Amino acid sequence: MSRGFSRRHFLQATGATLAALGWSQMDVMRQGDRYGRVWAQSTPRKLALLVGINDYPSDSRFAPLNGCVNDVELQYYLLVHRFGFNPRDIVKLTDQQATREGMLTAFEEHLIKQARPGDVVVFHFSGHGSRVLDPDQDFEDGLNSTLVPVDSFLPAEFPRAGGPVDDITGHTMFLLGSAMPTENYTVVLDSCHSGGAKRGNLTIRSRAGGSGLSMSDTELAYQADWLSRLNLSPEDFIQRRRQGIAKGAAIASTRREQYAADAPFSDFYAGAFTFVLTQYLWQQTGESPLTGAIANVARTTTELSFSNQEPQFETQPGSNFDRQPLYFVPKIATPAEAVVTNIAGGEVEMWLGGVDPNSLEAFDAGAVLSGVDARGQTRGLVQLTTRNGLTGRGRLVDADNLPSGSLLQEQVRGIPTDVKLRIGLDESLGADATRARTALEAIPGVEARPLGGEEVHYILGRMTAAYRQELAGQPNLPVEGAIGLFSQGLDLVPNAYGNAGESVTAAIERLRPKLRLLLAARTVKLALNPGTSRLNLNVAMFDEIGNQVLGKVVAVRGANTPPEPRPTVPQIEVGQGLRFEIQNQEDQDLYVSVLVIDAEGIMSVIFPNQWTASISATLLPARTTLQLPKSSDSFRLVAQPPIGTTEVLVVASTNPLNNALQGLQAIADNVGVSRGPVGIEDPNDVIDGLLADISDDTRGTGTATTRSINVSELAALSITFDTI
Repeated sequence: MSRGFSRRHFLQATGATLAALGWSQMDVMRQGDRYGRVWAQSTPRKLALLVGINDYPSDSRFAPLNGCVNDVELQYYLLVHRFGFNPRDIVKLTDQQATREGMLTAFEEHLIKQARPGDVVVFHFSGHGSRVLDPDQDFEDGLNSTLVPVDSFLPAEFPRAGGPVDDITGHTMFLLGSAMPTENYTVVLDSCHSGGAKRGNLTIRSRAGGSGLSMSDTELAYQADWLSRLNLSPEDFIQRRRQGIAKGAAIASTRREQYAADAPFSDFYAGAFTFVLTQYLWQQTGESPLTGAIANVARTTTELSFSNQEPQFETQPGSNFDRQPLYFVPKIATPAEAVVTNIAGGEVEMWLGGVDPNSLEAFDAGAVLSGVDARGQTRGLVQLTTRNGLTGRGRLVDADNLPSGSLLQEQVRGIPTDVKLRIGLDESLGADATRARTALEAIPGVEARPLGGEEVHYILGRMTAAYRQELAGQPNLPVEGAIGLFSQGLDLVPNAYGNAGESVTAAIERLRPKLRLLLAARTVKLALNPGTSRLNLNVAMFDEIGNQVLGKVVAVRGANTPPEPRPTVPQIEVGQGLRFEIQNQEDQDLYVSVLVIDAEGIMSVIFPNQWTASISATLLPARTTLQLPKSSDSFRLVAQPPIGTTEVLVVASTNPLNNALQGLQAIADNVGVSRGPVGIEDPNDVIDGLLADISDDTRGTGTATTRSINVSELAALSITFDTI
């Protein structure tokens, strides 16, 4: 690993932000459960300090953020309801509470002074990070990462002239960690210091910094005081820092030189990493070792934000903490998607922090969750009526009462019949933005949106000189002036760009097939439920010979035994042959379809592949395994260009796939294919038929209709690989 970032030097290197209100011990201890719930003190004790800053002052000369306070709530509900933290042992500091003095006071009073050996301690921070001159030169660039409190201002003449800032540096964080009485200490930092206020539709959690900024006298005096209290010489301080972190484990949302995203999700904001991490931990069926947890959340974090946001972790030197459960809590509660936060007169309020970010749209009116006890047994149903961000409201069904704190598992999701693909209009379009909006909204299922106000799925923009510089290093960089599609985080969509002189209306007409493909992919992905399906289905990807498992996914809640940790996403060279095995471990027959979506958005069907057969072509009998391709098949499955991520979607249903098969047979007949995979130019009709097949029924809610997908009747799983 390069000297620019090393796990051995994480806390000095990672960008983060940390601040707090100046609290007294009494103020800290008054933090309690918002629901008035009485919790028994557990052993060991679990303490947490959660910090999130959105409202950096307007005169601070760097951007405010939107999702950091939500990050605090995401962690709070997770720690209380999945990891057994007593709400009274969690302190939350947000916005103007998160001053430098306040944060350090709360850290000392609530964490260091109260913790005892063997206790569990968690510190989470979401906000801006930066860098200042490091007098000890721990890194080749001579900079030390900092945490930007809400009251740390840039010098008046910056960047023309530098000066001191009241940031909290990585050096200080090391000293605070050294003073922690327990080794069961976890730091989670969702911020960065790569620079830049915006990228695409996402805000960067970074304040400008560099060698022109220095540690303030206040910061240096605070460090000197801790060196004295710890009886640590400056030389030993430097030596220990360079060996690794002081205690426990540290988790960062990104590498030192990368971006961390403050991202819009549906109708709210959150840190891309924090949302994915907490959602993943809500749905885990057992202990989640640190190594496996970070590997599993990294892919989704990157998909939701930037290609250059790669979560990292570091553990105490000489420890085995990378193999310990995350947060050092060996047992966690029943997996869930939500928790009851309030109930009155049959009306239920719930927190939906365990719902997959990609599936939120399917958790609105019509969705159903089941209340479960500690053994996972159903104790009643809740039907959602509305959702605002991650707060849902609903009514009790088949239950007299579910107390606050009851965990809720997905039973039925409601996939809208009018799913939309939202395209953001980049400022690079200039005066062409109005024409672009008109042309985009003439495409069925596509909506045009301005950037910055809500989540978009892709961005339409023109390649500028500035973008070419920012994206330097990405393959097949379009020429300046070309119009095409970016991801929400401004990464290139493969093969989406034309020539420099192309008009915006011509570009959108050229992109029409691709936009329809992207809409179909978005629609079918709303059905993905690997963490919640009750069907016992396994999917594995092998090399063509079958000697090596390249990927595996399991319907977790349908499995008889806890699944093994998922392997990392494999890299498959163009031309390499692949084979898939789909195991139906149910005592009933299942109907199966297998779709492939490449990096360009092109969708193909690799099963069924007997286009003159009856509905039995999709049948996978009970307790049998399907091999794709079979030895008798006349085709191979080979990794194809373009370079990028390919996704294999496996849909298994207890219901026959009549509508989908009829649509696929018509396509195969049109292109003259009787056997083998087929590509679909516009798969929306086929996907619509597939969703109709796998849904319980179609129910209306006001003017909107949804398809109800029951987790006991459907398993929709995904395996991804990178084509290189």
